[in-house]
Amino acid sequence: MDDGATLVADHWAPRDTGGRSLSEVPVVVVRTAYGRGGPLGWLYGPVLAERGLQALMVSTRGTFGSDGEFLAMRNERADGLATLRWLADQSWSSGRVILAGSSYFGYTQWAIADTAPPEVKAMVPHVTSSRLALSLTRPGRVDLETITNFSWNTAPQSHNGSPLPAAQEQRGYMLRSMVGADQRRIVKAMNTLPITDVDQAMLGRTSQFFRQIVNHDQNSTYWKDLDRSGTVPDITVPVSSVTGWYDIFLADQLRDFTALVDAGRKPRLTVGPWWHADPRGMGASVTEVAEWASAVATGQKPPHRAPVRLYVMGADEWRDFDAWPPAGTNPSGCTSAPTAPSPPQQDPRKRPRHSPTTPTTPPPLGGAKLTPAGAGPVDNRKLEERPDVLTFTGASLTDDLEVIGEVTADIWVRANRPSVDVFVRLCDVDPNGKSLNVCDDLVHLDVGDDTTCATVRLSPTAYRFKKGHQLRVQVSAGAFPRLARNLGGGEPVESATAMHQTNIEVFHDTAHPSAVGIPAR
Repeated sequence: MDDGATLVADHWAPRDTGGRSLSEVPVVVVRTAYGRGGPLGWLYGPVLAERGLQALMVSTRGTFGSDGEFLAMRNERADGLATLRWLADQSWSSGRVILAGSSYFGYTQWAIADTAPPEVKAMVPHVTSSRLALSLTRPGRVDLETITNFSWNTAPQSHNGSPLPAAQEQRGYMLRSMVGADQRRIVKAMNTLPITDVDQAMLGRTSQFFRQIVNHDQNSTYWKDLDRSGTVPDITVPVSSVTGWYDIFLADQLRDFTALVDAGRKPRLTVGPWWHADPRGMGASVTEVAEWASAVATGQKPPHRAPVRLYVMGADEWRDFDAWPPAGTNPSGCTSAPTAPSPPQQDPRKRPRHSPTTPTTPPPLGGAKLTPAGAGPVDNRKLEERPDVLTFTGASLTDDLEVIGEVTADIWVRANRPSVDVFVRLCDVDPNGKSLNVCDDLVHLDVGDDTTCATVRLSPTAYRFKKGHQLRVQVSAGAFPRLARNLGGGEPVESATAMHQTNIEVFHDTAHPSAVGIPAR
């Protein structure tokens, strides 16, 4: 590296190069904070080599044998560009480079893509974002489950203060993850207050990544130069993005795609029925590297397909489109326009009581999660039985209803505490009563004595609600432990410790037309 630090890497190459010299074979560069062994290392190393590509798996600074201290996102631009300069000097380098990788090592691609040398021919970011951690740092809320698990995943760099041999270290880390022993400790730690002490309870020490997320929201100057979203329009490297409808970075990755399109680029987009650590999505991203990126890197014409390929859930089929979002989708906003009044016998206010001592959405109840356990679509009936979760269910559909695009919700609320969180989830209820979560999100509100409209942008989706099914909307005041609890006192979320019960009113009358806006096709 530029400062003399040495990063450790594994170089994979195909035994059969098809008559080419190794210096003619494209090199896939993957820079990872999760180690070079285990399933991820095998996926990007031997699997790509078996498909005729070279792969360079690099452990980022301060991880799994590489020099220095791991400071999440902080060194990826300088170290990434230095890695490419080092690669150019290797005898086996072809001058045809593909950037690839998932999640954190997707960010390592965006960190350098705007100034990448001409040797970089293509990039395949998977379940990631050009601003990565900033999507987890919206003002007033903390994506507690994601940042706690990431802090744990990047923690095993040493054992009792002494470095471990890289292979031993990676095997132990993967074994702990597979048997699920980590989760019991992580879940216990997430109940710690204030949440600034969660890392200490979990690791027995502080985590730089955890503290930077908790103490700096996305408006903080701390993130200067780490947010790469502003450079996306400057990227001329061909990009093929792969993500899933239940991924934690979905909305950000779609914004990156749109930014490239608006800048006149011609990126590709694939969105499947996957969550963050779904092996099906991993496989799709590797296939995109081996087929599309390999062809682009060698000057060949890749297999033809539409720019946007989406999996329509419910219909269980892939569909091709020319753009994202598809034509005819318009997000809604808060409005005072009159709507049909509630039936006379129906109270136009619902009054759940929220207690921050009780989890609202335990891990098994689905949605966008960093870890695979309980992620994606699951039966929500147990959640919907709770008195602090409101449900609004439509009539049985008389025909199929297809929803593709951005989903929004306008929920009018009033609370007896100075702040409140509003969590909204859209579900599909089948004729047997099974309720599957489709998309959701949460907003934090500072409220007074008056009613307030909470505009919630649920995660985008492509879903067919079948004839005979019902649409159901859940409304609650939190999503702990996925998101940190709003304790109801109005204190900053990172330092609050005093818990308060919150009485909430959700309005749905003519003057307060709470609604969910869906892009029906």
